[in-house]
Amino acid sequence: MSSNHVIIIIINSPLLFTKTLVVFLLLISFILHKADSGCNNNNNNNSVGTSILQRTRYHDQIVSALNELPLDGYLSLANNDAAANDFGNIYHLPPLAVLNPATVSDISRVIKHVTESEPGLKVAARGHGHSLRGQSQAEGGIVINMESLAETIPIVVVVNDGGGGGGGGGDVVVPYVDVSGGELWINILHETLKHGLAPKSWTDYLHLSVGGTLSNAGISGQAFRHGPQINNVFQLEVVTGKGEIVTCSETRNTELYHSVLGGLGQFGIITRARISLEPAPKMVKWIRMLYSEFSVFARDQEYLISLIDENTFDYVEGFVIINRTGILNNWRSSFNPKDPIQASQFISDGRTFYCLEVAKYFNPDEAHLMNQIVEQLLSELSYIPSTLFQSEISYVQFLDRVHVSEKQLRAKGLWEVPHPWLNLLISRSQIHHFAQQVFGNILKDTSNGPILIYPVNQTRWNKKTSLVTPEEEIFYLVAFLSSAVPSSRGSESLEHILTQNKRILEFCRNGKLGVKQYLPHYTTQEEWKAHFGSKWETFVQRKTAYDPLALLAPGQRIFQKALSTSC
Repeated sequence: MSSNHVIIIIINSPLLFTKTLVVFLLLISFILHKADSGCNNNNNNNSVGTSILQRTRYHDQIVSALNELPLDGYLSLANNDAAANDFGNIYHLPPLAVLNPATVSDISRVIKHVTESEPGLKVAARGHGHSLRGQSQAEGGIVINMESLAETIPIVVVVNDGGGGGGGGGDVVVPYVDVSGGELWINILHETLKHGLAPKSWTDYLHLSVGGTLSNAGISGQAFRHGPQINNVFQLEVVTGKGEIVTCSETRNTELYHSVLGGLGQFGIITRARISLEPAPKMVKWIRMLYSEFSVFARDQEYLISLIDENTFDYVEGFVIINRTGILNNWRSSFNPKDPIQASQFISDGRTFYCLEVAKYFNPDEAHLMNQIVEQLLSELSYIPSTLFQSEISYVQFLDRVHVSEKQLRAKGLWEVPHPWLNLLISRSQIHHFAQQVFGNILKDTSNGPILIYPVNQTRWNKKTSLVTPEEEIFYLVAFLSSAVPSSRGSESLEHILTQNKRILEFCRNGKLGVKQYLPHYTTQEEWKAHFGSKWETFVQRKTAYDPLALLAPGQRIFQKALSTSC
């Protein structure tokens, strides 16, 4: 074939067109390469053409075999662009197919087929697609749409099961909710509130799937009291990398239970979860205040999380504000200043401040007592008096507060942009050095989004899970929640933010701060080994036991091959 041949293709089927177009583009690429190199070897041409044809036939065989599987749901083999994207909007990896399961058996059946017939295929569970670096994607593999499963599995609230089912094995009876792994936390909140109940621990954003947050940890301002979400789960149903459907808890199949919680999707797909509940309040006292010195800010945060009785706040977070004008004016849409005159005279331009954000839950008939507790707590803190702002809103409004910002950003076309987030867990002994260098040097001019910072207690975290944290009793979450402007070439560009993140990580590594990434992203197995540290061997053993072919969660880039050849 010479470079001046004309190729005409007439195709009626969209699916056939897609597959033929791929072959066509590969052929054109090959022809142009030969033309540029001056090579016109017919034998070579025939060899490459045969290779392409073989790959196409192999692809068709895989698709045909998948189509023959007896499923209650269905496989989508075209128009799967959504599954090639995620919230991070940095990686775009198209899958071969998307499974829309109607039953847990659908997931098991597909994974078993892959293990027995196509072990080279990878499988990724995708909830609401809120991953940051393609973790919920499977290039050329199968993405499981977990929200499809949620449509067929109802949310079941159990106030009293009458016989120890709350713990999945004879534990103390408490209220719980059974949900699909693809269910969104916002839907769970609304359903449990009908019974006057709610989960104990949350993330700041509720439009996330249960399986997604439990595969990481699920952290928010309640973690200092209740631990992360993975500490508040009684029981799981999991489909392993072997296609086995297993129920597990603290007293049943415990190794799998601990493996999956915080396991980054490496050991199984969470298809059901039994989540602990508590009586839900109706109202929230929401308070913000500023500090100019990090040491004072950190001291007050640590004091508040040291109070473990009911006479403390229910939520403690904080964030860093770098060189922002009109901070307090921006708060007025949701908060009221305690002293309006002093607040109007406060000037923030060109400075770095640390905002302490706290909340106290209450019911209307408890308002007087709640206010007494709040006043007592505030009297122990050393914030800038003129910056105290307060608000009283419903419990639902407080928990779903980030969704309000999402709607505003979507309206402006600023939601579906790259989000190169960086989330770090930093020990208490290193946090002051970190703050001085990062907030004083690397980010001294501005930031490209919110910077969260707040401490949690190690004793509230289950050390048996796959999650890794710093070893100290108190450690901080520091989250750089940046958003990039696609057309920007300056400080708002993706390249600039990624470079900034790299500088922060290099500082942590060179300074031997012992920092752990939350929602981690690494590109080599050596980096993953360093991340897991002493837990690495256990992590590999669990992978060998539950996903030996390394089919699951390829987007994490931890295991690229079957365990027998890679570890």
